[in-house]
Amino acid sequence: MSLLRPSPTSRLHPLALVAGLSALLIALPIAQVASSLLTPSGDTWRHLADTVLAEYVVNTLWLLAGVCAGVLLLGVPTAWLVSTYRFTGRAWLEWALVLPLAMPAYVIAYAYTDALQFAGPVQGWLRELTGWRAREYWFPDIRSLGGAIVLFTLVLYPYVYLTARAAFLQQTLNTLEAARLLGYGTWGSVWRIMLPLARPGIVAGTALALMETLADFGTVAYFGIPTFSTGIYRAWFSLGDKNAAAQLSAFMLVFVIGILLAERISRGRARVHGGQRRAPAYRLHGWRAALALLVCVLPVLLGFAIPALMLCKMALAEGDAQFGPRFIGLVRNSFLLASVTALVAVLAALLIGYAGRGIAAGRNWLLRALTRVCGMGYALPGSVVAVGVLVPVARLDNAVSSWLQQHLGWSAGLLLTGGIAALVYAYLVRFLGVALQTVNAGLVKITPGMDAASRSLGHGPGATLRRVHLPMLRGSLLTAALIVFVDVMKELPATFVMRPFNFDTLAVQAYNLASDERLAEAATASLVIVAVGLLPVILLSRSIRRDARE
Repeated sequence: MSLLRPSPTSRLHPLALVAGLSALLIALPIAQVASSLLTPSGDTWRHLADTVLAEYVVNTLWLLAGVCAGVLLLGVPTAWLVSTYRFTGRAWLEWALVLPLAMPAYVIAYAYTDALQFAGPVQGWLRELTGWRAREYWFPDIRSLGGAIVLFTLVLYPYVYLTARAAFLQQTLNTLEAARLLGYGTWGSVWRIMLPLARPGIVAGTALALMETLADFGTVAYFGIPTFSTGIYRAWFSLGDKNAAAQLSAFMLVFVIGILLAERISRGRARVHGGQRRAPAYRLHGWRAALALLVCVLPVLLGFAIPALMLCKMALAEGDAQFGPRFIGLVRNSFLLASVTALVAVLAALLIGYAGRGIAAGRNWLLRALTRVCGMGYALPGSVVAVGVLVPVARLDNAVSSWLQQHLGWSAGLLLTGGIAALVYAYLVRFLGVALQTVNAGLVKITPGMDAASRSLGHGPGATLRRVHLPMLRGSLLTAALIVFVDVMKELPATFVMRPFNFDTLAVQAYNLASDERLAEAATASLVIVAVGLLPVILLSRSIRRDARE
């Protein structure tokens, strides 16, 4: 029997059960959060609705609107310049413009706060240069809603850059020739032809940036901006009301669904098909080349190079006072969580991917929908996932503990929430979609004809998997594992809410130190997170350079 297709007499692919179970496990936290809207409102919820709910909504909307405008202003022009023109530095800028993706928003917030605060080097230099005293000048407050918008823009614009660049590169010479025949000049071609054709990619990248903004906890909490992410944590831990936290999470889901619907409606049925003749890149000279270089260099400097240098300076000057055995423990905890989650996610994605192929062959629309559900978690903020996972898992944990105590006399404690099992489950809900998308991209390359050729050589399903499929999937599996590993290392909201007692990670350590205004000590953990985050960015950069050569 083919590894990719069920036998003709089979009504259900054997791995379909795996896909169905995985989809149910992913959907459980979403259903838990959504069901909170049906529960009676308590005093805490009424208090939140009367006092801060409107502020959460307004701040979240302003944050999303500002980041949307910012990533479009940075991502689209840079993508257009590097894909349409040739100028000095273009070759390295094509991949360097992706580097800010390695910098989590909460890390860049720590770096710029240290530099721009009243006692920081920038204002100190300004006072020394001008002789001004504290009350004699105005300086923008980085720890504000506007500051958060700027910092989110600097680290999230690569989502728009990548998708817009891919869309611009798909536009062929025939497209530009048609624009000229219609009488459009350079700017007319851009506004009337290139941007409308690139709209699906631009909208998709913008939606990703907005979902990352919505999912953030570290930056808005550190800046003291009341949003749904901080409100969920406050309702759970400060007010002690899990139901109110779940209801806030349900409101947050409305924003996620709104972003996804807006992306789908804006994209519509648009499709872009590349032709044989790619449009040529035009050479820029003089001030035009210098301006293009400046426009592309500034985001790289502000979004990666400058904050990375500031973190290095802080780490070398002071560093973490607890650097040593305890810091090694933080690294070990972070790597343990990331490794276990990456391994489980890749195995699950591989099984679901094969099940999806069998399902497609059987034309079972229900199970096809279930496999799509497995990828929904990535659109959910970590705080929402944490609430959705912790409530049902805690109930199960208490039930199991009570049963063991009553029937076996064992005092097992909290087996799931007392260890890392519940946290790994939350990570899987959040990041399984990333692994599944990457593995499916590799499975597409394996055709039924390859299975037939393997069978003709006398290989059974096991030998075909070992000798044909796994070698072809090796790159996709490693890439999926790496992306999940890095995402788990950077994840703060779910880790902060669900980590076991006395089990901290690098992200939690950096946040705790920064919250105590020990920014220099937070730099060491932040640098490790950034260094690990560079790994998938390097892979992506290599892919960009390879595509550019082709």
